[in-house]
Amino acid sequence: MKNYQFNRLTDQPIIRTSDVTPAIDDFEVLGAFNPAACFIDDEIVLLLRVAEAPKPKKGLILVPLLEEKNGVPTLTVREFAEPDEDYDPRVVTIQGKQYLTSLSHLRLARSRDGLNFTIDEKPFLFPARMDESYGIEDARITFLDGKYWITYTAVSEHGPAVGLAITTDFRDVERVGLILPPPNKDVALFPEKVDGKYCLMHRPMVSDIGKPSVWFADSTDGIHWGNHRFGFGGRGLQDKKFAWEGGKIGGGPEPLLTDEGWLVCYHGADETHAYALALALLDRDDPTHVLDRSEVPLLTPDLPWERDGFFPNVVFANGWVRWPEGTAHAGKIWVYYGAADSGVGVCELV
Repeated sequence: MKNYQFNRLTDQPIIRTSDVTPAIDDFEVLGAFNPAACFIDDEIVLLLRVAEAPKPKKGLILVPLLEEKNGVPTLTVREFAEPDEDYDPRVVTIQGKQYLTSLSHLRLARSRDGLNFTIDEKPFLFPARMDESYGIEDARITFLDGKYWITYTAVSEHGPAVGLAITTDFRDVERVGLILPPPNKDVALFPEKVDGKYCLMHRPMVSDIGKPSVWFADSTDGIHWGNHRFGFGGRGLQDKKFAWEGGKIGGGPEPLLTDEGWLVCYHGADETHAYALALALLDRDDPTHVLDRSEVPLLTPDLPWERDGFFPNVVFANGWVRWPEGTAHAGKIWVYYGAADSGVGVCELV
């Protein structure tokens, strides 16, 4: 595999949490991060994950979620007494049931130069189904069959599942529904068929046995998936020099086809939950065949805004763009990444 590097294009975030206005009355934005990315109509489009929460009330835990009212999923805020003991402010367990204290949706941001973005005030995709009752997160975009396929994590009390939406213009969008049940996430479709079938990467969330790893599946229609096969996992258990991916790994944006094969960006987390970015090269005709992988992480949380935030010590990429011919940056690959669940950075793959 080519000796790739990730070079930051700026040492400052290109999008900060403070740049995003809340979509819900009496809520505040906790983070704007982990964007999907694509190029359309002479501009780069990002699909930001925006996490919002009700403005705090003293002595209470506030939980935003969808609840069915007269058969209609409806946004509500449940209130619980704050416990006396210490608790995780992001995920709370109350009477044996887990809740998130924020609700995420997907928000559009657009840019002509790839650095300065205009962010929509309203959500592009907001939780609308009970299998999205805890929010929708971390999208990926793949242009395939003349359409933009958007996969995202749909979270509910039953765990994280994988949802699919399709658009041609990022104005109107068709919500297809769940394509993989819980617990699963980190799904990206390949931008062309492999051996005559649609192909995707996914990341089942194993628990007692094994570590979260990259898997593959295929489909004849892009909606119903099967033939699930293990792809590759973290190497930290076998070799301490790979401790940076010893906790878990997961796939990032859609694979890019190169002369060498399919280039895949993935994240690895160590046992302290610090995240880094790396690359894998997959065989063009059989993506389950891994040709090469990064020996060291190519991007780690080194800058203050990558280390400190809503979830510290994280760089997480689920969007990259290869600039098309005729543009100022033709052929260059820009990687958009979330930093500490609080902002967005950009680097170039060279």
